[in-house]
Amino acid sequence: MTPRLLRAFRATSYEAAGVVARVGRRSRGIDSLLASARAGEAAFITAWNPRSRRMPPGWNRRMQDRLRQASHGPVLAEGFGRAGRWAEHHLLLAGDPRRLLVLARRFRQHAILLVRRGRPARLLAVQADRVG
Repeated sequence: MTPRLLRAFRATSYEAAGVVARVGRRSRGIDSLLASARAGEAAFITAWNPRSRRMPPGWNRRMQDRLRQASHGPVLAEGFGRAGRWAEHHLLLAGDPRRLLVLARRFRQHAILLVRRGRPARLLAVQADRVG
């Protein structure tokens, strides 16, 4: 991941169900959302704009629908990632981060935002040949 792209991820606000998560920060709203869903951890993940290449809105919607179907797990909330004029739809999915990284790799994403109760949100990079 390039330094510019990493800065963009860190500048992004990830929103779902009226609460916001940011890289490196703890969110009481996210903690409450996870607690109400009885989930210890979840991740913001998208199928929009694979490899950060802007795609047409219709294509992005179709891919997001496929992500929703492929998730096979609880969608805690639908949301957005926003930084400046850039915005993408996200799903907040509960589950094991390893499984969610595999899902993100399948949809050609650079990273996911992992949220855990009581902890700061962490950006987890997705690599082309492996996850981690």
